[in-house]
Amino acid sequence: QVELVESGGASVQAGGSLRLSCAASGYSDSTYCMGWFRQAPGKEREGVAAINSDGNTIYADSVKGRFTISQDNAKNTLYLEMNSLKPEDTAMYYCAADTLTAIQFLGALTFPTLFGYWGQGTQVTVSL
Repeated sequence: QVELVESGGASVQAGGSLRLSCAASGYSDSTYCMGWFRQAPGKEREGVAAINSDGNTIYADSVKGRFTISQDNAKNTLYLEMNSLKPEDTAMYYCAADTLTAIQFLGALTFPTLFGYWGQGTQVTVSL
């Protein structure tokens, strides 16, 4: 049974930084991909960043240069380092995982339904 547990969400002021963590367990496929998605009230879930088992990463244009996705395989933990936070980054952030082909990975941020495993989310609130 795959379990993903996010943590690290908080309320911060604009310009601040946060690091989200996602502890993964029960996933044994070596070709897994993991990603971060977010959903603000009244908006659709959007992809933020994703990483595959080769360490390749993709980012949404809105977070490029500000957010960094990484993973610690020894700890089975996914991270999202968020810098220069803006009020528009306010959302519930979710961790997701699944086995994706190389082509699927390229579209991972656009098609969240590619991921079959999701965490419960962690809230990030950025104020002026």
